Amino acid sequence: MLTVGITTITVAANNKIVTIMPKRKKDQLTQDAEDLYEALNQLVRVYQFRDRERICCYDVSVTQCYAVETLVKRGALRLQLLAEEMFLDKSTASRVIDALERKGYVSRVEDDEDRRAVKIQVTDAGRGLYEKIRGDLIAEERAMIENLSAEARQGALTLLRQITRTTQKRCGLTNDACSDARQLNQN
Repeated sequence: MLTVGITTITVAANNKIVTIMPKRKKDQLTQDAEDLYEALNQLVRVYQFRDRERICCYDVSVTQCYAVETLVKRGALRLQLLAEEMFLDKSTASRVIDALERKGYVSRVEDDEDRRAVKIQVTDAGRGLYEKIRGDLIAEERAMIENLSAEARQGALTLLRQITRTTQKRCGLTNDACSDARQLNQN
């Protein structure tokens, strides 16, 4: 006996019933989404490896480098806010800052708005380290894109920025009210 449905084929032979689900042809959007997933997955892996190999040459971990970068870009921050910016818990961020402070890349300063609180700020040595690492990584990026047309480079940047914004929104990483509060807390 053979029964054919729209999405299944059922075959009865030797008192056994077997249902076969034929492969569905994927629509182009689904195929593109799968290809994007694979491409981004590989990119993230390569970048994580690259960062670990390049940044650790400077006697800091990738996480420590991100902390210095955040402080350079955002200015002095309280530990809790720095932890939130880096998606770390406060105790992990504290250990990262302790190590950076021992190395002379950050310092703790009194918060002008609340003398009981402390802010973390990058030192001149930390800023110099950040500029050196950033310069090396940008030179590497430049070499990767030098053979692409200006149009292709701009298209790639637009796509990456759009994917980043969409991902942040979907993961709940952007909250304008929280962002506004962070800005007030920072100043």
